[in-house]
Amino acid sequence: MNWDDLRIIAAVRDEGTYAGASARLRIDETTVGRRLARIQRNLGVPLFDAVDGLRRPTRHCEAVLEHVSAMAAHVAAIDRIGESQPGPVGRLRIASTNAVAEELLAPHASAFLRDHPGLTLQFLTSSGNVKFSRWQADLAIRLRKPEKGDFTISKLADVRLYFFEPVDRSGGEPVACVYPDELDAIPEAQFLRAKRLKNVRCVTDNVRIIRIMIQSHQAIGVLPEHSCGALLADRSLRATLLPRRRDVWLLVQNHLKRDPATRLTIEWVRHCFKDLSHR
Repeated sequence: MNWDDLRIIAAVRDEGTYAGASARLRIDETTVGRRLARIQRNLGVPLFDAVDGLRRPTRHCEAVLEHVSAMAAHVAAIDRIGESQPGPVGRLRIASTNAVAEELLAPHASAFLRDHPGLTLQFLTSSGNVKFSRWQADLAIRLRKPEKGDFTISKLADVRLYFFEPVDRSGGEPVACVYPDELDAIPEAQFLRAKRLKNVRCVTDNVRIIRIMIQSHQAIGVLPEHSCGALLADRSLRATLLPRRRDVWLLVQNHLKRDPATRLTIEWVRHCFKDLSHR
């Protein structure tokens, strides 16, 4: 296996045909087909299916391409080492939930990148926890403490939680927004379960959905303080501070602990959370 072969897999996936990959890579179409056949033979799994005249990646191909994407990022970072950028140079992949990335990291990202032109940040987000492995992320922000793993972990903050409910209930029992069963252990879910709520008809792990529902003044739910926005000042809503807080943890790949670009990014992440930590 070599880098040129892996580039062929990515090109066929992107272009959909051997001819397209051939034009993109500037190599003979026959060579594309021959080398792809050799790769599949060596791996022992099919990488593409022929569908309506196009090459569609199989699940095995998507797994290979996840690694190719990470390798491409490292190759790009290597290419930039010789650039005359002041300060640390690198590309850091940060895994977090959507809400953390949007409401805590993004507001400070532009200034950080402006001040450190040699750095690039890649945000890996989802409504749940993004997978954290050596090949998929460099840093991760978790709302639950991992039990074990080959990484360095430290606490970022204790996040306050608020229960919101409409003051005026003349329109009937508000819809209760709760979390999925797999999140039963978090403080939000435990608080809601203890209230024995009625009209539980919204189940989600996406805090943006919960916030929008609460904004309608026809739903109740729990939000972390960084997701509350203007809700705390809305007089049509009653906000109750939960007795328990939500821990936030920072995970860092062990092999990056002494890397200057990583250390600088860790300091920045901690700065993004400092307002929460000091309350």
